[in-house]
Amino acid sequence: MEKTKETIKMTSLFAFFIPLGLSASLVTLSHIIINGTLVRADNSEFVLASYAIAMSLFGITERLGNLLRQTCSALVRDKTSYQLMVRFSFYLIFGLMVVAIFVAYTPVGDFIFAKVFGANANMVGEIKSIYQVLIFVTIFSAARCVAQGVIIFNRQTKWLTIGMAIRITAMYALSLYFIKSGQISGTTGAIIFLLGMMIESLVSIIEARKLVRKMPDKNEELRIESKKSIFKFYSPLMYSSVIVVMIGPAINIYLGKTDDIELAIASYAIALSVTQLILSFFTFTHQIVINFYSEHNGIVTKFLFTIGFIPFIIIAILTTTPFGELFLANIMGVEGRLLDASMQVLRATMLMALVFPFVDYFNGLLMVYKQTKITVFSQSANFIVTLLALIIGVNLASQWNGIIGGIGTSLGLLAELIVVRIFISSIERKEGKVNIFSLKRLLKVRKNHSL
Repeated sequence: MEKTKETIKMTSLFAFFIPLGLSASLVTLSHIIINGTLVRADNSEFVLASYAIAMSLFGITERLGNLLRQTCSALVRDKTSYQLMVRFSFYLIFGLMVVAIFVAYTPVGDFIFAKVFGANANMVGEIKSIYQVLIFVTIFSAARCVAQGVIIFNRQTKWLTIGMAIRITAMYALSLYFIKSGQISGTTGAIIFLLGMMIESLVSIIEARKLVRKMPDKNEELRIESKKSIFKFYSPLMYSSVIVVMIGPAINIYLGKTDDIELAIASYAIALSVTQLILSFFTFTHQIVINFYSEHNGIVTKFLFTIGFIPFIIIAILTTTPFGELFLANIMGVEGRLLDASMQVLRATMLMALVFPFVDYFNGLLMVYKQTKITVFSQSANFIVTLLALIIGVNLASQWNGIIGGIGTSLGLLAELIVVRIFISSIERKEGKVNIFSLKRLLKVRKNHSL
């Protein structure tokens, strides 16, 4: 599907973006379903902490698979490039599975979970059981992302929402079964997650195959002639992701050094899941940039300022009114001291909610300018600042427990925004472009475009 150069309205951007946002929100809702199931276990803090640690390691392989969505959306324009992307994805998935299986079924996993993550001896067995299920999610997650890259480029984003709606329905039904049967453990959450990913992957692949059949054999404007060309775009994203996914494990490691490890990890996991539920709607901001910025940069900038402050406002409402506690208690089943601790962590994520949409926007610009290597620097800044905040927090205020994780996450994301903003300004100056946030430009956009 070729991009048009005609004027595009804000409503067209919303028509493209809202299905993406809904599908991303449903992804986070799926994790809330899982946490809402695990919190009903007999030893909920133990189970939630074990699942959170397994998920933090799994997040490394899943994120590398998720990058295939952006790569496919940016590069696949014909049947030839699609076939190259499929082959590239196969080699990537194979490599990820080899590493994951090695961790799941050898003593290396025991060492990582016990020594690196600081898990108690009685938690390691539970964590490995969870991880042994989660590694299979990697296959379906990566395959789904390749298919969704095709779907997004062809602007059929409604199919992401449809796939997620079916996924959520199946996960919720299985969750109710486990709750009713009383058979709840950390592995329960992994099984629910695997079922949902299998279903979403199937829906996405079926639609993507239909769209690929309509693509030209070759696109002369953007020719990807080898897997090496794909790797050149993908590899900086991969390196930076390896850096940024270490944030989750680092947080869990340092929360393991707080006064109450299980409460700290569990409260951080719950608060972060709520924050990510809100932020998830805005995680595809970069796709607006990839698909529209080159032709319609002014209206895309206006779109950012229209939606960019919404997550912060929502978190502010949840943390300053009774709605927050009502949501955690009635929807997620959190109670007692875990409820109080989770609300405290949620307050610490307000800065994260303010910064995130702008970070995602700038990362989209890096993909447009084919400067993905810069993400290595920006996400290194994120990791370093987060780590410093964790070290300081644990040494000076270990009694804050999960709050330390919330503060570290927020400050790290702010550092990433500052670095990527500096690089984008430099790129645009070299290309003779107007500063994307200049007052003169924003006023011009406001004058020339309307809803």
